[in-house]
Amino acid sequence: MIEESQNSNDELMTEYDFDYQKAKPNRFAVRHEKQGLTVVLDEDVAQVFTTPEAVNKALRALIEAMPQVTDE
Repeated sequence: MIEESQNSNDELMTEYDFDYQKAKPNRFAVRHEKQGLTVVLDEDVAQVFTTPEAVNKALRALIEAMPQVTDE
């Protein structure tokens, strides 16, 4: 026999409507001086490129090697 939850009065709604215009920034979130993008590397790639600087250096070299596309 399955017992009912002790908090049977606590029911979740199937959908919630949040007003994001009233949202406030999370004061507990870490603020970074430098804005950036977080990317998760695959394990084999992360073993080679162990710092953000190494990743950025490799990507900039790749960008330089790529043919430049011009609008005609």
